[in-house]
Amino acid sequence: MPRVRMKNVKNIVMIAHDSRKQDLLEWVKYNRAVLREHALFATGTTGTLIAQHTDLEVTRFKSGPLGGDQQVGARISDGDLDILIFFWDPLEPQPHDPDVKALLRIAVLYNIPTACNRPTADFLVACPHLPREYEGLALPVPEMLEVYEVLAAAEASASWIVWNNSLPCFL
Repeated sequence: MPRVRMKNVKNIVMIAHDSRKQDLLEWVKYNRAVLREHALFATGTTGTLIAQHTDLEVTRFKSGPLGGDQQVGARISDGDLDILIFFWDPLEPQPHDPDVKALLRIAVLYNIPTACNRPTADFLVACPHLPREYEGLALPVPEMLEVYEVLAAAEASASWIVWNNSLPCFL
């Protein structure tokens, strides 16, 4: 069975939609001491904002709508990024919504921890695995695709779907 392997220094990528950038910036400032111990990445404007308002070094991709989300997805699929912190706005339509959805799909397929809000991001940085090497089981992409096919077929008949460790449980 394939494994997810991460070194003790994690490659953490941060993305925020315009309406969530201040929230992400506040979160980064609050967690600066923990984040300083890891390699940080961000899409264009988010990375510039973090670099300007903190003393953290951030490697920047292009802005999300200009291909940054796709760059991040490619780096995830290459195994170069370990954690995705993505404060997206579910109430505001984005011109690059298909890219956003594709990025979130890639993060799930490649089993990288993903936080889409501040409480989940807090749990990730407080996790005892963060400062250590980590190895965990991972479904290979073809098997994960089979899980999604089963999910799609069962979704019509299941009244509730609960996700547990990235696997669906039907109630």
